[in-house]
Amino acid sequence: QVQLEESGGGLVQAGGSLRLSCASSGRSVSRYTISWFRQAPGQEREFVAGISWNGGLTTLYADSVKGRFSVSRDNAKNTVYLQMNSLKPEDTAVYYCAHRLGITPTRLPAEYTFWGQGTQVTVSS
Repeated sequence: QVQLEESGGGLVQAGGSLRLSCASSGRSVSRYTISWFRQAPGQEREFVAGISWNGGLTTLYADSVKGRFSVSRDNAKNTVYLQMNSLKPEDTAVYYCAHRLGITPTRLPAEYTFWGQGTQVTVSS
């Protein structure tokens, strides 16, 4: 069993930055995939970014966040981070982190087993 807890959400103006954290307990994040998803009201849950270890680090980003968001991890703290810069109003959503046993990030929510409760990010224009 894996427990995930997100933190770091909040209200920020367009152009600002936030850093989200996903703290994992139950299993180390170092040998599995942790990804970030987001869901806006009335929208489907969508992939944002993911990070895996398979002998080397692998990251994957949605096109909409490339160059603005960065995913990283701290193995000692069993935590994955999502640094979000140049935020836009369309980034407003509940952000979730999710865990899968595979060693590469994937974009499909159904391929993730464990989920956090989510953290709200609101970007004002």
